[in-house]
Amino acid sequence: MVDLNLLFIIFIILVALAFDFTNGMHDAANSISTVVSTRVLSPRQAVIWAAFFNFVAFLIFGTAVAKTIGQGMIDVNTVTPTVILAGVCGAIGWNIFTWYLGLPTSSSHALIGGYAGAAIARSGFSVIIASGWYKTLIFIVLAPAIGLILGYLLKVIITWIVRKQTPAAVNRWSRFAQYFSASLYSLGHGGNDAQKTMGIITSLLFAGGLISEFKVPLWVVLSAHAAIALGTLTGGWRIVKTMGQKITKIRSIDGVCAETASATSIFLATHLGIPVSTTHVITGAISGVGSANRLSAVRWGVTLNIVWAWIFTIPGAAVIGAIIYFLIRLITIIF
Repeated sequence: MVDLNLLFIIFIILVALAFDFTNGMHDAANSISTVVSTRVLSPRQAVIWAAFFNFVAFLIFGTAVAKTIGQGMIDVNTVTPTVILAGVCGAIGWNIFTWYLGLPTSSSHALIGGYAGAAIARSGFSVIIASGWYKTLIFIVLAPAIGLILGYLLKVIITWIVRKQTPAAVNRWSRFAQYFSASLYSLGHGGNDAQKTMGIITSLLFAGGLISEFKVPLWVVLSAHAAIALGTLTGGWRIVKTMGQKITKIRSIDGVCAETASATSIFLATHLGIPVSTTHVITGAISGVGSANRLSAVRWGVTLNIVWAWIFTIPGAAVIGAIIYFLIRLITIIF
């Protein structure tokens, strides 16, 4: 006899991996915008490069972020498979909407927003674990600030070190260094972002009674990294244009500074188990590098539009997640 509950759980896992795919598609721009805009790699080469490092990140990072997402923000004992399905669908809807508009919003915050919206729709605000949200909400402000400051400082320091070199020499070594910095950023992106889907899937397995303790299975780790890597391979060219061209003019030395600054802050956040927005970090870093040249080099109007999109991501995805939860409940009642 077919176990309908198990089939439902498998379906939700596939939906969660589909979100992970859209995460890679949406955030591919973060990984490749600088290296493409500086013409160090072609778009096709860049997405393959980024996808590879997105996948192998599982060899380096643990599952601290997955545990924060899965059991540190929402009371997992009140979660049902329907809540998770609605939350993930809410995040996917927000990702597709902002991808179409070319806005580099946070897939991470879309996921936690959709998840929270669906959970609240079922059980009320009591399901929220405040301590887990404090860290994430603080880093909505802190993450781009860290990226901006590190990007600014790196650009100032490196510019001073190479001040006696010819522009041709600086361009030559910085183009080579960008292979390394882009790799670091893609590692950080895969290491932090893939874990968010791991946390959701593990919560689903726990809610469905398939595991007795919250421990991320290896197959979940590998499938999450594979999905985000495949999503990265699709590109995300609308957002590449915003990140790599509209904020400020990027040269190879700028790309090295922005990617290194972003990777440093993401590595730290991942180690601490904080689901940081890689989108926020790279946007801040690019703005910081641009402002090191001169403040007028940054198109602050574009940056401000991106910030507004950040602000609306969690509540926007939460509303979509709640609506989808109610629709699913209505459908189950009718049929």
